[in-house]
Amino acid sequence: MPAPLQGIQACIFDAYGTLFDVHGPVLRELGVLGDRAAGFTAQWRDKQLQYTWLRSLMGVHADFWQVTADALDHTMQLFGIEDRLLHQKLMELYLSLAPFPDAAPCLAELQRRGLRLAILSNGSPAMLDAAVRSAGFAGFFEKLTSVEEVGIYKPSRRVYRHVQSVLKLATPQDVCFVSANGWDAHAAASFGFQVVWINRAGAPAERLPGAPALTLETLEDLPRRIAG
Repeated sequence: MPAPLQGIQACIFDAYGTLFDVHGPVLRELGVLGDRAAGFTAQWRDKQLQYTWLRSLMGVHADFWQVTADALDHTMQLFGIEDRLLHQKLMELYLSLAPFPDAAPCLAELQRRGLRLAILSNGSPAMLDAAVRSAGFAGFFEKLTSVEEVGIYKPSRRVYRHVQSVLKLATPQDVCFVSANGWDAHAAASFGFQVVWINRAGAPAERLPGAPALTLETLEDLPRRIAG
């Protein structure tokens, strides 16, 4: 077993794909698409992330709600679907995404141990607030930090520096940053956070600067890997 993470003052979580399932609810809503549903939700998520990165490089920011809607427009056109009611339903899912089953027990145990908890997400403040409240997680987090406070998306180092500043943490090493997105995990590690990559899909490691301190399959084992 890898050595536990040392000197952690706060655990900062990514939201989408880490705490909240962005695929399961969409697949259920898209049941009418049959075997095309998985391809649809994967394409939507990929395009959503691409637009965050491209807008950051272009210097033309729009909030995550707009980016998510634009990515959905593109995906629906790609799949030959014209259905505004479906578009509305899929967008509204982001306000009440189901949490992964391992999220609540992990957060509860970390809170019991006295660790500060926060979220750092591409999501807009309204999106994050709605998802956290819907999941019953409002009592866990000291701060829901959105990239809207910086005006650029992850993996910009400005985003990781901002949350460290907001939480008044002396050094990046005070942070255990938790993400299921490999690119996010590497970027946060490159910034200096002690990173735990939740590799739910068993994906190969990214070839990017920075390396997670620890890779886990689920959030279940996270609390016992942090030194008390």
